[in-house]
Amino acid sequence: MTVYLDIIFLENLCINCIILLATAIICKNSISVARILLSSLIGSIYAVVVYLSISKIFSNIILKILLSVCMVHIAYNPKNIKLLLKQLLIFYLTSFTFGGVAFALLYFVKPQEILIKNGVLIGTYPIKIALVGVIVGFTIITIAFKNYKKKLSKKDMFCNITINFQNKYKTIRAMIDTGNLLKEPLSGSPVVVVEKEELLEIIPKEILSNAEEIISGKYNTSLNEYASKFRVIPFTSLGKENGLLLGLKIDNLQIEYDEQENNIKGAIVGIYNKKLTKTNNYNALVGLDILDNPQSPMATAPLSKGAKMSLK
Repeated sequence: MTVYLDIIFLENLCINCIILLATAIICKNSISVARILLSSLIGSIYAVVVYLSISKIFSNIILKILLSVCMVHIAYNPKNIKLLLKQLLIFYLTSFTFGGVAFALLYFVKPQEILIKNGVLIGTYPIKIALVGVIVGFTIITIAFKNYKKKLSKKDMFCNITINFQNKYKTIRAMIDTGNLLKEPLSGSPVVVVEKEELLEIIPKEILSNAEEIISGKYNTSLNEYASKFRVIPFTSLGKENGLLLGLKIDNLQIEYDEQENNIKGAIVGIYNKKLTKTNNYNALVGLDILDNPQSPMATAPLSKGAKMSLK
């Protein structure tokens, strides 16, 4: 069999990119194309070096682990060791799943063309097998992690959010509420519900004290500068139907959860007049929609009334 080094290099480059992208999607990391390409390039060069058997040291398992750590660190630039280890674990799981599915498909379709040299899989296998392996592997990994995330423990039910409004900041403990389906009716953007008392330091008291008037469109002249930021959020809850919540488009929302920090521009905060809990161990509600899409900027629409939503 004739083997071309450039083919080995390009195949490994493509596969590394796919695995790193899939890992980023599963971990919900921000994706830098330049970092992904650089990390994939390093992995591909290593595969060629191992295939050529330049030195036995390159086949050492410790060096392979160090290479994986290097690739993950370059691709995602984790902020601490704990996050690095988590990303490394997902990287290995994704790699093993993709590789296992592709190898199994190749075994059933063209087993005679399987050839492994120095730990590098080569052969004349069809590229469609690799693509099918990627699709099936990614589907398996995604479903597995979605099911895992649904089983949140009590410890995982809380996070810290930092609200930025006109260069004023407030950090609040929030509960991750699977029943919080509250959305801004026109844009469909998820709403973070926050107790009014927690917002006194960053939002003008005129807004907090005149929520009902603002909802009805009777806000006074001094609040005209905030008119474009107001939203009316329909909701239902126990003991109250067809309620309206005043929403405010803030400058930035930072969510600290699972050792990660995610920033959302133009998020919507719903101002809640009562206490969310008697124990006072949290003062805000965050829906899973925001955690599932932390990198997406929230498009918002002007003050309006829309379909009824659910607030637990």
